[in-house]
Order: sequence, then structure tokens, then C-alpha cells
Amino acid sequence: MPWWGIGLAFLAQALSYTGAGFILDAIIRNNRLNLGVLKGIAITLASNSIGLVAGGWVGGAAATYGWVRQETKDGNTAALAGTLPSILNNAVLVVIALLGTIHLLVAHDLSKLQLIEFGIIMLVLGLLIFGGVTTFRSQEKLTRLSIWFASRWAKVRRKPYSSESTADSIKQITNTISSLSDGKWLFPLIGAIANIGFDILTLYFMFIAAGYPVSPGVLLAGYGLPLILGKIAFIFPGGVGVIEGSMVALYDGLQVPDEVSVVVILGYRLISFWLPSLIGFAVAAFLGGGIFKKDKSWQASPSQE
Repeated sequence: MPWWGIGLAFLAQALSYTGAGFILDAIIRNNRLNLGVLKGIAITLASNSIGLVAGGWVGGAAATYGWVRQETKDGNTAALAGTLPSILNNAVLVVIALLGTIHLLVAHDLSKLQLIEFGIIMLVLGLLIFGGVTTFRSQEKLTRLSIWFASRWAKVRRKPYSSESTADSIKQITNTISSLSDGKWLFPLIGAIANIGFDILTLYFMFIAAGYPVSPGVLLAGYGLPLILGKIAFIFPGGVGVIEGSMVALYDGLQVPDEVSVVVILGYRLISFWLPSLIGFAVAAFLGGGIFKKDKSWQASPSQE
């Protein structure tokens, strides 16, 4: 593989995490506070790593909440920072998965089994989107669902549980999400598009480095669905095994040679998942030690307090 292709893949992944940091910074700025893109990147890296060993996306969201609250001293803003990035990123992924599936249906001959598989996946995605929108429109429904999930999660972990804390958190989240009116959702969404878009470019540059450039349609067809499957299969931290296996299977169906797809996907996962995860654990140690405590830029002015 040429080094320049791998270098472009690393650069694209760095820009992907820059987009993730931009999401957090934009959320904080919407509330007239300051975090900074670099701190946003650090918190994203650390939270993702924490999520691998402590509760998946729930643990990652909780870690983001804790560190953002430490920086901003604002619980409502921290609650939004812990939930909104995942919602926006998943929404962008669903759009990518839809585009990829349309490409598969239009440009390739699919077997009946494949049609059924993709149909089931898209049905599940549609139900999740519909359920999410319907639930978030009702604070009461969202609170009941969250208490049900949190209580059973606590039971699995054999930890004490208080429904009052969950209800308070949901109230914070819904109140803060309602503050995203007047276009305040735009910049966080731009960050999510950059996060996912540059991650796709990481995969594309790995194909370039392998000497097997693929069309945009083929690229998207093999990208979106495996990432979503990895998120649904939350019992596998980071979608390990699920993402790689489904990507190889999809690209194999798209006539990409196995020897190419395996090398490309393993390289992509190394750059986009394994290396950032290792870096994230190191960053988490610094964040836990209060590396940012000397920075007082989060403090509101007297007129804002």
C-alpha cells in the first residue's frame, strides 16, 4: 500500500474527530458557554473509550455528561452534550444506509434472501426512527421508557437504582432539546455530517491505498448498514466483529475481491476504532485528573449568571 494513501486515511479520520469535537463545541456555544473544539475532541475520544468497557453508548453518554458538566458547570447543557451527538450521528448514518440500500436495489442484482434481509433492516430502522420521534415528543413516555431501561440495567449490574434521578435527567434533556429552536441545531448537525463524512473518506482512502478504488455508490452501500448493525448489536462493544463481518459480506456481494476488502476493512477499523480507543483511554486518564481545570473560559459573565 502506498504511504500517501494511508496518510490521507489518517488525515480524514483526524478531521472526522474534529467534526465530533465541533458538535460538542457548537452545543456549548448555543448556551453561551465555551468549550473549544480541541476539548470536544478529547472528551469524545475519552467517552468512546469509556463506553467500550462501561455500558456502551449509555456509559459513553454518561462520561460526556460528566466531563462537560465539569467544564461548563451547567447540567442542562451537559445533558444535551451527552445525548444530541449520538442522535445526530445516527440520523446521518441512517441517511447513508438508505442511500446505500437504494444503490444496492437499483444497480445490483440481489437475491430474494438479500432483499428480505435489507427489507428487515430498513423496517427496523424505520420503526426506530418513528419510535424515537414519537417518544421524544412526549416527556411522559420518554420518562417511563428510560426508567424501565435504567431499572433493568441496574438490576443486571446489581446496583441500587432511584427512578427520581432518571426522571430529573429526562426533564433536563427534554427542556434543553426544546432550546434548539431558531436554527440552533444547524451547527451541531454540520459537525455530525463532517464526523460521518470524513469517516467515510477514511474507508475510501484505504481502498485507494489498496489499489482498488470503488464508486461512491459501492462505498456507501458497504458502509452505512454495517455501522448501524454494530450500534444495534450493543452486546458487542464498538460493534467488534459485527461491523467487520457485515462489511466484508456486503463488499463481497458487490464484487470486491475478498483479499482487498479484508485488508481495507481491517485497516479502516484500525485507524477509525482501535487506535482512537487506545488514545481515548490515555485522554480519559488526563481528563479524570483535571487537565482542563486551569482553563476558566467556561465561566459565564456576570450578566449571564
